[in-house]
Amino acid sequence: MGAGSACSFILGVIFMSRDIELIVKEAREIALPIVESEGMELVDVEFRTERGSWVLRFYIDREGGVTVDDCATISEQLSVVLDVKNLIPHQYNLEVSSPGLDRPLVNEKDFNRNIGREIRIRTKEPLSGRRNFKGKLIAVINGAVIIEEDGKYHQIKIDNINKARLVIEI
Repeated sequence: MGAGSACSFILGVIFMSRDIELIVKEAREIALPIVESEGMELVDVEFRTERGSWVLRFYIDREGGVTVDDCATISEQLSVVLDVKNLIPHQYNLEVSSPGLDRPLVNEKDFNRNIGREIRIRTKEPLSGRRNFKGKLIAVINGAVIIEEDGKYHQIKIDNINKARLVIEI
């Protein structure tokens, strides 16, 4: 592969990543009023390939958890709106599910709700040469989380968090 081919490949990956981010952003905007009108919370949205197929996945929750019927109701409503908007120009699978016990932490509200719990964080940009952290969530201050890991405290800006989840020990 020549230098030009490598550049084309890298640009293709960058544009694809931007496309995915745009689809997730627009899907979130479409889903939010639907989910909230049913008395639920939109926890997260993912658009990714799995086993060779594209999947648009919405995670929903409510106090006391969601049922299969809740997921079906939201899925039916989203399916209609997404078809009309033609947000994704190719085939994909639509999934609506509970975030599970190890639910993702996406915004300040999620982190505040889980102070005192153990979490796992992967950052977008390295901090002190690291991108992976696991520790007790101590506080949320000025758009950053403070976690305690092995007696050391780390302050991580929420904007720099790529993924954060609760740690569930079984």
